[in-house]
Order: sequence, then structure tokens, then C-alpha cells
Amino acid sequence: MRDASRSQFPHFLSIPTRWMDNDIYGHVNNVVYYSYFDTAVNQFLIERGVLDIHLGEVVGFVVDSGCSYFSSISFPDIVHAGIRVAKLGNSSVRYEIALYRNDDPLPCAAGHFVHVYVDRSSNRSVPIPAATRAVLASIQHSI
Repeated sequence: MRDASRSQFPHFLSIPTRWMDNDIYGHVNNVVYYSYFDTAVNQFLIERGVLDIHLGEVVGFVVDSGCSYFSSISFPDIVHAGIRVAKLGNSSVRYEIALYRNDDPLPCAAGHFVHVYVDRSSNRSVPIPAATRAVLASIQHSI
């Protein structure tokens, strides 16, 4: 996804970097990139009304994630997180996320994030609810 253009992502969330995101080397620390992934995906689901982080009976647990870094982000950059669904299974979904710095045309980092949907009370996997599946299908990437 190193050469992924912004047009390949159907949804974006702008995330301002914070002073505390920079590490001793003067750029955003690698672990913060994962928080950008998490924020972009969950904000999308909350805005679409299919994730209730406090009372929802079914929630998504992260079971796999990865990130490749291409160039640095530093405070006070704005991160534009593009998300798309790469695979929509019965109880899991694989997102692809690309992080673009300011107006850069190519991502400075890209990766994936997998949610498995579980019943909150039992922590057992369950099928993705129909409303959630419809929302996820709306950003599914076709190759």
C-alpha cells in the first residue's frame, strides 16, 4: 500500500497530532500510529450508529494488526486516515488503513486491523450484526 492514492479509500478521518505524540527523536512514535488506526475505525463505526462502546451487546475485538512506515509524522501535522474494508467474513472484518500527512499524495504509513465480533458478556465470537455488515460493506474495497 506504499503507493496507495487517497482515491482508493472511501472514508477519511482527520486527526491532529498532539505535542505528546512526538518522541525524543522529534517524530510521532510508532505506537501512536496504531492509535490512529483504532481511532479512525471506531470513530467511523460510532458515527454510523453501529458501535455503542458503553452498552452494545456485540463489540469488535482487535485480534491482528500491522503497520509499515514510509516517512515520519511530527507535531503539528494533521493525519488523514483513510480506511477501507479488505475482507468481510462471518464474524470478522479486515480493515486497511493508510495514513497521509497533511496534503501528501502518498501515505506515510499503511497497515491493517482485524476485528472479530464478540458477545460482550461471554467474549465468544458471533456473526457480524446485519446493520454493522451493511455499514462495513459500504466501504468494502473491490480489487
